Amino acid sequence: MPELMISPEKVGFLIEKARQFDVKEAASDPDSGSNPADDDMIDVLEDDGRDPVVREIAGFINALSEDEQIDLVALMRLGRGDGTIEEWKDLRRQAAEGRSGPTARYLLGEPMLGDLLAEGLDEFGLSWTKERTTPFH
Repeated sequence: MPELMISPEKVGFLIEKARQFDVKEAASDPDSGSNPADDDMIDVLEDDGRDPVVREIAGFINALSEDEQIDLVALMRLGRGDGTIEEWKDLRRQAAEGRSGPTARYLLGEPMLGDLLAEGLDEFGLSWTKERTTPFH
């Protein structure tokens, strides 16, 4: 079994945060003028471009080492089915060679990022704890 350069706990934190981001949808009534009590807090599920979860995810990813960022991209691709656990070295090499911009921007552009990372961890036989809500350092 290949070795991960990033801990399952860090990936778990990102899975949870990415799932919070994945439920967002485009603003459907940007000028409603209503308050949260009137609209049953529906506006919290709208992505208005100022989402603090996005900033938190990006800050966390940007603070990771290069090896950890490469593993995240490779894990996402593994979970997406771009390769198998036996092809981990190739997935990792492709992730390293394909770096052309901020890793956070690339990963946040992937729909269902949290699920893909979770599936990638599953391929390693690793799990993450859903109760973790603070990042590991």
